[in-house]
Amino acid sequence: MTVDIDKTAGPQDTPPGGPEAIKAIPVRHYGRYVSAVIAIAIFVSIIYAFAQGKINWGAVPDYFLDDRILKGVGQTMLLTVLSMVIGIAGGILLAVMRLSRNPVTSSIAWFYIWFFRGTPVLVQLVVWFNLGLVFEYINLGPIYKDYWSSFMTPLLTALLGLGLNEAAYMAEICRAGLLSVDEGQTEASHALGMSHSKTLRRIVIPQAMRVIVPPTGNEVINMLKTTSLVSVVQFAELFRYAQDIGQSSGAPVEMYFLAAAWYLVLTSVLSVGQYYIERYYARGSSRSLPNTPLQKIRANMLSLSNRSGGGANA
Repeated sequence: MTVDIDKTAGPQDTPPGGPEAIKAIPVRHYGRYVSAVIAIAIFVSIIYAFAQGKINWGAVPDYFLDDRILKGVGQTMLLTVLSMVIGIAGGILLAVMRLSRNPVTSSIAWFYIWFFRGTPVLVQLVVWFNLGLVFEYINLGPIYKDYWSSFMTPLLTALLGLGLNEAAYMAEICRAGLLSVDEGQTEASHALGMSHSKTLRRIVIPQAMRVIVPPTGNEVINMLKTTSLVSVVQFAELFRYAQDIGQSSGAPVEMYFLAAAWYLVLTSVLSVGQYYIERYYARGSSRSLPNTPLQKIRANMLSLSNRSGGGANA
């Protein structure tokens, strides 16, 4: 099929007012509307079911800032920070051992990671708490000597159970981060006369942090929630205090919701911190950093004001 083109047509045939504006008609996505309506209906039905349940919701705000709950929040945060310090320090050491060319240290690190990742945290906590059946005394010579039951306090049990378990996971995270750095970086630093330890500190680890930080932030949040398990070794934290208040007040379920609300608050705060730490270590890896939430809100407000101003002028 051929199309005849009028070669005599030129600019003089263009309407005096200029070319006609293209009228764009947006595509309508009816499936999105239907799925949105269904999701909203399910959400509203769940809220209605909880509202009609036999739950004394007034007890939640009454005890939300109770002294015991606030003390439990402080204990939970303390346990989270100390356990993560142990986990990160141990994870870095285990990652270096795992990557070592020494078969003994590499095998020890592999066995440690295999054992602690293969056993539940709850089991590890109970085992640490009852090791007095194996070691009656803890004897460090002239430095310290006491019964195991007196030495292994609930706090120490919680720190060992959580921290040593976390070290196994952090070891794999750190190993992945170290392996993400190109080997040429290490070879170049060795060519400049830098030692292996100095190469790790100055060259490899700073570049590996971009890979290590995101999963580490997730591990911190996970650790915050895992601290609720230490109630089995008699350590009082947020969940344990909520249980005690629930038993004494006759509102156990309400106190579980209160504890869940506090965990949501704490994880939200940690998530914000994780976002800015990731943003800090992302410098240099991309041409432009993503906007922060405040910058996104400001940009959206500015675009809305521009649209309203343009509509008013029109």
